[in-house]
Formats: sequence, structure tokens, C-alpha cells
Amino acid sequence: MLTKKVVINIANGLEARPVAQLVQVASQFDSSIYLECEDKKVNAKSIMGMMSLGLASGEELSVTADGADEEAAVKAMCDYLSNSEAK
Repeated sequence: MLTKKVVINIANGLEARPVAQLVQVASQFDSSIYLECEDKKVNAKSIMGMMSLGLASGEELSVTADGADEEAAVKAMCDYLSNSEAK
């Protein structure tokens, strides 16, 4: 299991389009991937769960992955969340 903290650097936070793209990123991996912010923990492969977080730009969250490709999964998720060019 691997966990890494990341600050969201997407201009409008995690709105519908960025959430859908983030779920697509997560779905490329076999590992279980979760995002956790404050007291909420959601499956990163669930679009409804991700939308329920309502995260804004500048917020910090933890990305956790568990599985054979956990390192690549955490890196891809953190890269997406910290990329200000993501739309």
C-alpha cells in the first residue's frame, strides 16, 4: 500500500469534466485507488464518489493505492491532480 499527499492545482477544482478524466486515469490501473480528504474516503474509480468530495483548487488530499501497479497509479493520480493544465 502506498499513500501520497497532493495539493489540487486544477483551476476550477474537481468539477464534472476533471472528475470524469480523473476516474479514467484511475481505471487504467488494477490497483485499488482511494482519495481521502478530511473525514471522507472514496474509491477513485467511482464517478459518484469522486463528485461527492467537492474538492476545490488548493485543497490537500491523500492518494492511496494498493496492488501490483500501486506506484504507477499514485504517480499518475498525483500528476493529474497537480497539473494546472488539466481540464
